[in-house]
Amino acid sequence: MMNLTGKTCKPCEGGVAPLTRTDAMRYLDALNREWQLSADATSIHREWKFKNFFHTMSFVNATAHIANAEDHHPDLEIGYGYCRVKLTTHSIKGLSENDFICAAKFDALPPTGG
Repeated sequence: MMNLTGKTCKPCEGGVAPLTRTDAMRYLDALNREWQLSADATSIHREWKFKNFFHTMSFVNATAHIANAEDHHPDLEIGYGYCRVKLTTHSIKGLSENDFICAAKFDALPPTGG
């Protein structure tokens, strides 16, 4: 099993091919089973549930910190008791290793009352 949490994101400004569905599935195996690959294999997404808004925002702030440090930013949908995270590499219109690195780091966050 690959260790994605020990890696850092590399700048991606385009010019490289996105991961194939087969490669994305291989990376997906290294993540929490709740991550889902989109039908077109261009993004991954997962939802976290929390008991209240405070715990939701604690998680959101932690993911924002990771995203900022990695310079790779997810799409977030936030509401009372939930946070949905979608990762894709916009510059290549598909998935890169960076998406899976961030996903693994989000998975490694300590529980925040979910």
